[in-house]
Amino acid sequence: MLHKFEWRKPDGRSWIQYSRTPFPENFTPIAPGLVRPETWTPPHLRWNAMRGEYVSISASRQDRPFLPPREYCPLCPSTPLPDGSRLDTEVPQSNALYEWAVFENMFPGLSPAGEPPTGKCEVILYSPRHDSTLAREPLSQIEGLVQVWQDRCKHIALDPNIEFIFPFENKGTEIGVTLHHPHGQIYAFNHLPPFIKAEHTMAAEHFQKTAECLICSMTREELTEKKRIVFEGKEIVAFIPFAARYPYEIHITTRTHRPLIQQLTASESCELAVALKTILMKYDALFGFPMPYILAHHQAAAHDVDCPHYHWHIEIYPPYRTAQKLKYLAGVESGTGFFINDTFPEEKAAELRKIEVDIGSFTH
Repeated sequence: MLHKFEWRKPDGRSWIQYSRTPFPENFTPIAPGLVRPETWTPPHLRWNAMRGEYVSISASRQDRPFLPPREYCPLCPSTPLPDGSRLDTEVPQSNALYEWAVFENMFPGLSPAGEPPTGKCEVILYSPRHDSTLAREPLSQIEGLVQVWQDRCKHIALDPNIEFIFPFENKGTEIGVTLHHPHGQIYAFNHLPPFIKAEHTMAAEHFQKTAECLICSMTREELTEKKRIVFEGKEIVAFIPFAARYPYEIHITTRTHRPLIQQLTASESCELAVALKTILMKYDALFGFPMPYILAHHQAAAHDVDCPHYHWHIEIYPPYRTAQKLKYLAGVESGTGFFINDTFPEEKAAELRKIEVDIGSFTH
């Protein structure tokens, strides 16, 4: 159980701080840190009639920080300067360092301030440790992050205008990351984005034919065959999918049907932390360097708590196919959406299974 403190910056953006211990009585930030420039304009959606999908036009994102100097991180606590002043960051000045924190993105791709509102974008700080990564964090920190994901998804889903909630992480310059501090994001859409809509449609068709959730069916088949399993726990399973698009793509899900991440039990959340750390450490050991990746949560529509045909899961896409070669999305993949995988998923799963890692133990 995490304790939570919520506060609003002068520009109206929320700051939410999480801790395992209660906050001091009358706790409040001393100074707000960075605030949004007055020149900011909210994004809006435009309809692409040829593809039947929305595009976000968010011109103010051009002003967001891009790989700032190492001595300055917008996601670390503010930095004292020799003259006694401070270099402001997104983190409000206070007498309690955050363990996990969430704030509204200063330069979002979706915003409740739009006319009409288009959604919401939040940044999640995984840890106050700047030089860490999710793979390097202790199990208890990752378990706390899972609870933060659950809390934010549950809270955002209270907004009737939100249709889909998408927690994700971009890690590594190969993916296009602009800030290296360990963090992820949540995009909350006022519509189902195209890839998710396609998955939900296929899952609904599968349910009509079989009366079973598509993700449950796929997971059962993977557990039966065993060829592509990378992690098998009592409640959490991870595997390279039969039709993987990336050589080392991994999907993580629960054995029990859970449409939304906030429906995971405490024991499932705990084992998810074990699975995530195991897999991310295997990735880092694979080629001997920290593996970049995209980590994407796919789940049911925001308010569909009883969804019978779709099931929460995480998909992880590492871009490397060998230690020296990236999996570029070139002409065919980018132009048509048709992926070509240069490897056998069964061989890549076996390769990852062989890698031994020490994930440590839980300490709270």
